Amino acid sequence: MDPIFIQIGSFTIAWYGVLMTAGILGGAIIGQRLAKARGLNASLFSDMAFWLVVWGIIGARIGFIVTSPQDFVGKGFIDYINIRAGGLSIHGGLIAGLLAFAYYVWRYKLNFYRYVDIMTPAIGLGVIGGRLGNIMNGSDTVGRLTGWPVGFTWPTWATGFPGVCKTAGGGYDLVGYAPCIEAAVRGPVHFTQLYGVIIGIILLVASFYWLRSKRPGWAFWQLVLWYSLLRAGVEETFRLNPLSWPVFLSEGPDASGIGLFTLTQVVSIPLIIVAIIMLVIIRKRPEEPVVLPAPETNPTPQVKNA
Repeated sequence: MDPIFIQIGSFTIAWYGVLMTAGILGGAIIGQRLAKARGLNASLFSDMAFWLVVWGIIGARIGFIVTSPQDFVGKGFIDYINIRAGGLSIHGGLIAGLLAFAYYVWRYKLNFYRYVDIMTPAIGLGVIGGRLGNIMNGSDTVGRLTGWPVGFTWPTWATGFPGVCKTAGGGYDLVGYAPCIEAAVRGPVHFTQLYGVIIGIILLVASFYWLRSKRPGWAFWQLVLWYSLLRAGVEETFRLNPLSWPVFLSEGPDASGIGLFTLTQVVSIPLIIVAIIMLVIIRKRPEEPVVLPAPETNPTPQVKNA
């Protein structure tokens, strides 16, 4: 649980970047193989995947800034663009990536759903890599203090975790993010980063099941539905985020560690509704056969006359 993967002098490489890159590369390899297996343009997919990652990271950073403004109080411009230490929103990355993907669909007249479906395993891997990076960083996506048996107390050697303390406003926050009025503690907190890893594993495994459908778009909208449900219900409910719609809050060493509703939960509501509507529409459509690539032939070599 040390944010630094490698340090040479003043140059550092963070675990977050390494694990995110590993997830992206793994997703690209899987997507490339699925594109070939389904008779799609694998070369175009590789080019598209590169730019989707670039714009996805930009959108993910913007999404994080919008949904976690407390992390940037008193910070400068460099802090807003520095992603080496973490701070990316999956929802923001998904939206920006879809906009970039829509450009490719328009530019090359592609079948939107046939291409976006094969990207679902990559998103699952990205979630896993991102949340593992959050664990190494310590201060990313931290859970609320809780008295439940699942509470996790960060070890003192976990250098990326600064501890949690009670603030003048009566709530709790990470040390260094708000003035403390009580001594800082290292837990027990909900291990929301691990919750996120489990969500990513579920999405990755489920994506291959969803891809068995012969109705284009089925895998994509299933991913949107279940990621939004799991993120809002299993992870965000217990995460130390401010409440944009304060309906319920119970946190502390003797409380449940639940907060409703954060901005991410509010944004997830329309996504869930749209996903359900689209799945109903897609399910009524007839199945489409998967167009397999033509088998390669090995021409018989010609023998030159002596």
